Amino acid sequence: MHQPVRIVERNASRGGHLERGARRVPEETPVALTYNGGTYAVMMATPQDLQDFAVGFSLSEGIVRSAHEILSLDVIELDDGIELRMWLEPATAARISERRRQIAGPTGCGLCGIDSIAEAVRPAAIVSGGLRLSASDITTAMQALPPLQDLHIETRAVHAAAFWAPSHGITALREDVGRHNALDKLAGAVARDDIAANRGMVLLTSRVSVELVQKTAAMGATVMVAVSAPTALAVRMAEAAGITLIAVARSDGFEIFTHPGRVIDTATASSSDSASAPHQTNIREPVHVG
Repeated sequence: MHQPVRIVERNASRGGHLERGARRVPEETPVALTYNGGTYAVMMATPQDLQDFAVGFSLSEGIVRSAHEILSLDVIELDDGIELRMWLEPATAARISERRRQIAGPTGCGLCGIDSIAEAVRPAAIVSGGLRLSASDITTAMQALPPLQDLHIETRAVHAAAFWAPSHGITALREDVGRHNALDKLAGAVARDDIAANRGMVLLTSRVSVELVQKTAAMGATVMVAVSAPTALAVRMAEAAGITLIAVARSDGFEIFTHPGRVIDTATASSSDSASAPHQTNIREPVHVG
């Protein structure tokens, strides 16, 4: 049985002295994604929430357009790994037959097996509409992440991706040693629950690379927030895709890199409200646009 966490022996230096002990560390396991009997990819991943991973990976890779195109999905435990065995509708299977490839993906690999520059920087899906959010919405959502990261609390060694919705807070959170895997798992969870991704925002505990923008766009999400900075290519991709990219999100604020119109300037709003009602602060609720 593949477990997401293992206990390993280690020596720790404390005050110049070595102390024997143990530490909980996350597992990484070869996970093969197969479609209609053929292997498409082998990724290193945390063996947890693997049905979500299978669906999310299939969607973000463009193998399926909807989770409903996956007719069956089995998680097969093997001695040296795990197979995510999927059977697709005949038309879908035919569509991917020529692009099937065998990929050995190291942990955190987001573009494994890409064999052309054009494919690596393929345009992300275009998103539109979405929410308008206040600064407090974004700060509150990111502050709610750490206590929910059970695997990270236990190991201090995994990434998380979460989905936040107004009036509900964080409704889904997935963790993995690979940040791309965590987002694929989240995409799968959102798709399997038939959640409209443009009605909330994606939260990430990592830096933002171009693959994460592509995966967020494939979900249909219009806002993504990360604790670390984006790459320049990620910024350009988010701008072209219509995604509001917010990063360097910390307790003292955040930075908006693209499409800032979805974020309410609360300082300006508060100033305007104060002019008409000096002793009352009016906090605006997020509203749908588009």
